[in-house]
Amino acid sequence: MAQMDPDAVAKAFVEHYYSTFDNNRVGLAGLYQEASMLTFEGQKILGVQNIVAKLTSLPFQQCKHNISTVDCQPSGPASGMLVFVSGNLQLAGEEHALKFSQMFHLMPTPQGSFYVFNDIFRLNYA
Repeated sequence: MAQMDPDAVAKAFVEHYYSTFDNNRVGLAGLYQEASMLTFEGQKILGVQNIVAKLTSLPFQQCKHNISTVDCQPSGPASGMLVFVSGNLQLAGEEHALKFSQMFHLMPTPQGSFYVFNDIFRLNYA
């Protein structure tokens, strides 16, 4: 199997994740599995159905993520990847964007893609 460029994988994942979040949040279900965990503002949520339920129940329908930075590192012997993202979250009808940070631990699937094993999201308050 050819070695993938971690930076290219991270960039492609981030573009796909936030495009899906902004346009069709339910579509994020395919990126998680039953053992996946999301920590959203300190609340731990386990499993794909619970994660999608949380993300689709957020108190805003429309938003736009503007990514400032994407950093990644290979992670462990199982060919996982850590991806750390920072940026701005613009909510529909709000004048000021919110700053956020998000960390993903991606793990490979047998099909050759990746799924989100761990996901930690925080708003950054000044």
